[in-house]
Amino acid sequence: MPDPLLLLLIVGVSGVYCGHSLQYYFTGVSASGYGLPEFSAVAYVDGIQISNYSSDSGRAVPVALWMQKEGQLHWVGQTQIVKNLESDFKAGVKRVMQRFNQTGGYHSYQVMSGCELRDDGSIGGYEQHAYDGMDFLALDTKHWIFYPIAAQSVISTQRWNSPEVREGERAKKFLENECIEWLKRYIQHGKEELDRRVPPEVKVSDLKSYGVSKLHCHVYGFYPRAVDVNWERNGIEIPSDEAKQILPNTDGTYQIRATVEVQPVKGESYACHVDHSSLKEPLIVKWEPKTDNGNIGVIAGCVVGALIVLVVGVGIFLWKKTSSENKTNYALAFLPQ
Repeated sequence: MPDPLLLLLIVGVSGVYCGHSLQYYFTGVSASGYGLPEFSAVAYVDGIQISNYSSDSGRAVPVALWMQKEGQLHWVGQTQIVKNLESDFKAGVKRVMQRFNQTGGYHSYQVMSGCELRDDGSIGGYEQHAYDGMDFLALDTKHWIFYPIAAQSVISTQRWNSPEVREGERAKKFLENECIEWLKRYIQHGKEELDRRVPPEVKVSDLKSYGVSKLHCHVYGFYPRAVDVNWERNGIEIPSDEAKQILPNTDGTYQIRATVEVQPVKGESYACHVDHSSLKEPLIVKWEPKTDNGNIGVIAGCVVGALIVLVVGVGIFLWKKTSSENKTNYALAFLPQ
């Protein structure tokens, strides 16, 4: 089964975001198997994969065509940087296994690190760690210290936050300086693709059962990735009953589905509210209750839609997990010491 955190990091969650981002994903495993390399590194700009590295190939290479604008020396340097991280990950996975009193089996350690350059000129950054798909530790970017999430990570965070190590300060320097400079450069390389805007299409449907209606709002074919999708009752937002995951389409656009369960009352109105950077104003698509005669068609449509989302989700995992990438001068310590 795929690690739940890895899937979350890959597909992300919904939310309006105006700007650009550079993300790095690193995965180390205790032993090769399941068709996965022992170490992989993947980089994305605005959700578009730009480069990868795997222990199988031993090379950092461009994936997006516009990243070929970086010269050969850049990729030689990236390869060396990521190779150093690879050795750290292999040792680190074994170290964490000992913390959990594990002597064998298949285990993984994952790190997500990245920076954001917003349209208003402000910047942001983050770093999160996971072990076997569960949150392990993370970086507090307000105080620039690492905090434990799992009990087994306390030793690591204490060491990283010590006056002798100050790992958080090194993370701050990377995320606010080098990462941002790299992002600016990459944005220029891919400006034509990154600046394009494709408006979303919206379809609403429902599934009735025992007096309860499950409302689906399927938003698809949009670019860039950031979007905000919500159901509203009489103009007031309704919390979604399911996690809203943004999934990529084969043509480079994205899709998302928002679902809520309601018990309609006469006089109430329901609508799907969609906000995206390609729109001059938000899209509001009203839900009109169907007669019972239409239920069979709706049920069939929802089943097919669910199967499509499932297939896309599995495809994303296989595609992303077998991808890999590279990293920067910030050698992080990355793994528990």
